[in-house]
Amino acid sequence: MSALPRSSAAQPPDSEYEDLLGQWLDLEAFASTLLARPASVQGFVPKVRQCELWLADLVAHDVDAALYLMFQLAATSAVGYSAAHALVCAALCHVLAPQLQLPAPERSTLVRAAFTMNIGMTALQDALALQHEPLSAEQQQAVEQHAQRGRDLLQTLGVREALWLDVVADHHPLPVDPPPLARQAPAARLARVLSTIDRYAAMISPRKSRAGRSATDSVRTLLGQGQQQRDEVGLTLTRTVGLCPPGTFVRLDNGEIGAVLRRGLQADSPLVASVVDARGTPLAAPRLYHAGRGAPRIQSALARSAVALDLNHRVMVRLGLFAAQRSITLRG
Repeated sequence: MSALPRSSAAQPPDSEYEDLLGQWLDLEAFASTLLARPASVQGFVPKVRQCELWLADLVAHDVDAALYLMFQLAATSAVGYSAAHALVCAALCHVLAPQLQLPAPERSTLVRAAFTMNIGMTALQDALALQHEPLSAEQQQAVEQHAQRGRDLLQTLGVREALWLDVVADHHPLPVDPPPLARQAPAARLARVLSTIDRYAAMISPRKSRAGRSATDSVRTLLGQGQQQRDEVGLTLTRTVGLCPPGTFVRLDNGEIGAVLRRGLQADSPLVASVVDARGTPLAAPRLYHAGRGAPRIQSALARSAVALDLNHRVMVRLGLFAAQRSITLRG
């Protein structure tokens, strides 16, 4: 499987990682305010654009660190499911858009649509994430109507960009056996990308009614649904973030459990920090493995709910940076 081209830019100084976690938490809180109380926000549209630029700046520091923090924080978010899910989708859209060769204006619109696609049911989405019971008829109807409701709400909030509104309104229906992205109209193209990322992010996120799936299971589900197995969006997502993206957990074939820190040159060969030994005991210091370069190898991906361990994210991100600075085999 082909790898992403390595960046020629130097890795950012170690000191820049000290506040990276705080920056992600601040962005998540800011997005939560916009989505939970949009009518009370002065200048809603400029603030969404501010979210977009803030996200781009954080990802530009280090894509792998961004993916690690994004997946880890989404599983333990304190601001509510809806905002955490929106941030995951927006970040994945930002990372995936260049690989899909989307024009620059469409990339920007896609990220803004990802932030706001569920604004028509923010409170309901947060409630459903905590709900054990199946959806009521009323809730089901609200879910089915949320895309159009979101479009209408965005218009009242001052959004005048037709493409942004159309993508939010159409982000759920997926065409059967779709044409290549390059041959689709912009609204259909972006809605298709967002729909795939939305489903992927939803599958890996835990809710009270079910545990989140592992990232690998989620990808297999995306690529195994009839014609979707040939869909370039799902395949590009796999190649870009990997079968086991940074921030997800894996079981190694030596019995240890590890957290993925960085992507490798191949989708199935990331850098893993083992954090639990084969007996189930947390390790005092993580052990680093290049999973695609000999033993141990990844045996299976794990859902976040399967790992009862809280990580020090600052330490893990710095550890990943330390390894990347000393290796030419990791993606930049």
